[in-house]
Amino acid sequence: MALNWAIIGTGFISHQAIDGIVKSDGSHLHSIYGRNPDLAKQFQSQYGFPKLSFDVNELLSDPDVDVVYIGLPNHLHKDAAIQAAQAGKAVLSEKSLTTTMGDADALLVAVAQTRTFFVEGLMYLSHPFLSRFVEVLQDGRLGDLRSVNGYYCANIGEVVNPKGRGTLYNLGCYPTSLLQLTVQTMCGPDAFKSRQLQGFGNLNEEGNICDAACSARFENGVLATLQSTDSYGMGNGFSVMGVNGVLSFVSNPWLPVPGRSAMMWSPYEGEVELIHVDDPFDAFFHQTKLVERHVAQGDHEAWRPSPRHRDSWEVMDFLTQWEASCRTASLG
Repeated sequence: MALNWAIIGTGFISHQAIDGIVKSDGSHLHSIYGRNPDLAKQFQSQYGFPKLSFDVNELLSDPDVDVVYIGLPNHLHKDAAIQAAQAGKAVLSEKSLTTTMGDADALLVAVAQTRTFFVEGLMYLSHPFLSRFVEVLQDGRLGDLRSVNGYYCANIGEVVNPKGRGTLYNLGCYPTSLLQLTVQTMCGPDAFKSRQLQGFGNLNEEGNICDAACSARFENGVLATLQSTDSYGMGNGFSVMGVNGVLSFVSNPWLPVPGRSAMMWSPYEGEVELIHVDDPFDAFFHQTKLVERHVAQGDHEAWRPSPRHRDSWEVMDFLTQWEASCRTASLG
């Protein structure tokens, strides 16, 4: 039976999520809510939503709604996700989980108590490209993990919501979550939590961190460097170094598109190998299918490589520590 989706939020990211929903034969658009009535009406007209609501309680009390997608700015995720879960709806809430650890704790406690399905919208993790990445990490070719390096930059600072607390919670969550997946996969389920971290950053006029870098050392000796900025550029990179060679992404790991995606295996001795993944759909479509599968199975959280509840919490904990270290270094 197809799932009926309610969309909360009329920002750019909601268009991407809706596109993934309409491409799936297991899902239907049911209702749209927006704080701006004109934008909400525009969404209804563009996508053919049967219902338009200007009252969240009315939307969530509709027994025909199965899943709620939350595309609001990230500082509003907590309250909306809790309200949807308490109404008995499955919830897909955009990244970042929240903007503070207090909100993250409150959100995850509430959804755990309701026993409804909840997943953070790190959509790229649901794509087959990332499943193949995990397979390569596990096949032994890298040997022991020694270091990880990643960056994500996009010149979007002038259009992002200043209440979102800067680049770390908008872009930095991508390399952070991929670092977490890498360390967990190669070093064990608890390895990501035991670390030292030093961050540096620059503040914009609103007092948010616009450029950030960090170095981390995990308890097992693995090193990592990450960078994130929303003040310049448009680029990405992520590489994993083992004792036998380097695995790096040729395609953007955080935005798999329809068609061919690629990684490159570069052994220290031997020939370079391109690893291709061909898939006709983007990550937002696969995210929709992920929700459909888990709701059908009665699950309360996703399976790896998509984020479980504890994974979302660990990423928020890393981002919070990174932000605090940047602010100490910048203001000290």
